[in-house]
Amino acid sequence: MNFGILTSGGDTPGMNTVIKSVYRRCIQNNHKLIGFSGGWKGLLDNNSIRISESVLDDIDLGGTILGSGRTNPLMVDNGIETIKQTLEKNSITAMIAIGGEDTLGVANELCKAGLPMIGVPKTIDNDLDGTDYTFGFNTAITIATEAMDRLHSTAKSHNRVIVVEIMGRHAGWMTLHSGIAAGAHMILIPEFSLSKAEIVNIIKKRYDNGNTWGIVAVSEGYSFSKTETNDMEKDEFGHVLLDKLDVAQSIADLLKNELGITTRAIKLGHVQRGGSPTAFDRVLCTQLGFSAYDLAINKEFGKMPALQGIHIVPIDLSQAVARLKTVDEQSWKVARKLMGLD
Repeated sequence: MNFGILTSGGDTPGMNTVIKSVYRRCIQNNHKLIGFSGGWKGLLDNNSIRISESVLDDIDLGGTILGSGRTNPLMVDNGIETIKQTLEKNSITAMIAIGGEDTLGVANELCKAGLPMIGVPKTIDNDLDGTDYTFGFNTAITIATEAMDRLHSTAKSHNRVIVVEIMGRHAGWMTLHSGIAAGAHMILIPEFSLSKAEIVNIIKKRYDNGNTWGIVAVSEGYSFSKTETNDMEKDEFGHVLLDKLDVAQSIADLLKNELGITTRAIKLGHVQRGGSPTAFDRVLCTQLGFSAYDLAINKEFGKMPALQGIHIVPIDLSQAVARLKTVDEQSWKVARKLMGLD
């Protein structure tokens, strides 16, 4: 069999480990693995890379050896037919797409069109449905937690409130988990907005108790009003470019103006998705890669491996992309208790 594989969307620690795992199973069973460069654009342009033995050495690093991109083939004239022709030219019997909601949404549509697609769930945002965790999430929250740990000392030394902006788009999982882990004094996520008065009051109470510094964790997608994002620039998948919101600075300015305190805003940005994956993500990626290979061998197209509890189980791609998995009320209550709101 000839297997195809691509990585699409934002780079995520662990992508290479999945590629390595699929490749290991291929060479063990005399199959070929062909990579396509730059995400879906690689299939549109027939830009293929024969993956060789060298991928087994020093590959457990961040990024992706295949490159990535955000091209949406469903928005390209004859995109599906072009991809079909690419698969036929390369005699691909199973195509493995590693990506998040957008990538797997495309894979799901391609499967409906009769193409042999298997998905692997990756996103630091942890917002894919049907799986408890996506790979990359554990690495990203570990980096964000460490960053906030380091900011404690400078915030305390200079009597400042430092507002830290964390990735995650419209799902607050990264901010919630890293905020709790780092002992942030306020956690702000898109799913459960606090009023400006509540935000000011939480920090005011802290100052009234003699604590003249603090750490605030805020999601990049946090907004006081949905109308803020209505007219903003969007990517090919219709997502607002959230970096334009400058959320951390807005919160820092609010606290400074209302309380007269010294504040700073920090955007962690792409550092959160860089570097080598954690041990948890390396193990998870190995399991996902092996499972994706098994799904392909058994021709169980239109599926992806998902982590449920401690086991990897196959689920339909349609289930994974049916809705955005956002923070539930029970998980949010932990943050509310930490902030003294309950």
